[in-house]
Amino acid sequence: MDAPLLDVQNLTVTFAGARSTVTAVDNVSFQMAPGETLGLVGESGSGKSVTAFAILRLLQPPGRVTGGQVMFEGQDLLALSEREMRNVRGARISLIFQEPMTALNPVMRVGEQIAEALTVHGSSHTEAHARAVELLEAVKIPDAARRARDYPHQLSGGMRQRVMIAIALACRPPLIIADEPTTALDVTIQAQVLDLLRELKSQFNLALLLITHDFGVIAEMADRVAVMYKGKLVEEGAVRQILRAPTHEYTKSLLAAVPGIGDLR
Repeated sequence: MDAPLLDVQNLTVTFAGARSTVTAVDNVSFQMAPGETLGLVGESGSGKSVTAFAILRLLQPPGRVTGGQVMFEGQDLLALSEREMRNVRGARISLIFQEPMTALNPVMRVGEQIAEALTVHGSSHTEAHARAVELLEAVKIPDAARRARDYPHQLSGGMRQRVMIAIALACRPPLIIADEPTTALDVTIQAQVLDLLRELKSQFNLALLLITHDFGVIAEMADRVAVMYKGKLVEEGAVRQILRAPTHEYTKSLLAAVPGIGDLR
């Protein structure tokens, strides 16, 4: 069997307060193979996004990793220096944020923001700006050369999310983490963005860690699913297997909340 691309073992994250400490991620373990889509699903507060931020070492105090390993391409990310992690973020693992309007710099043109993702990892400015237009075309933004000169507020919500995807793709990382990538979009645009992610994943042979509260999205997009509840991973398996025969009561409740999910079983 090939070695996993990502191997999270016994990851624990705590938030220390003045009077108590909260365990937000409790001894969570899972693996991802190259090119696989793993859905990490659970309600708000279940620990999904905290898990993603811990993998990328983006937790802010008082949050901190208090146990476990995050093995990626044979190295433990939790043991790397911050300088070494900067070489991983963007180049080897990219993150698509939930709300692009807050993630994008409002005073930088979107083409410059995509180009910046390339120049920080060694591309020349000329190469980076040409590649930025190509990436806007890849995420299906019309008139990409002109749109590259726009600021985020000049784009629709769906286009801003496409810019975020372009930034994530810039260095062709083997793993992209998408943190609720369609939550802020209306239903029609959600479907378009998910179709785009599916197409780009196949085109660039990406592994995708898809974080969502929506089991309907998981059913459409993922190969396997890991269910989180109150910081713990309570069920994991192939999507079809979980759809047909969930074992944990929380998984059953998530499935019951999705109209028409039975048709996908």
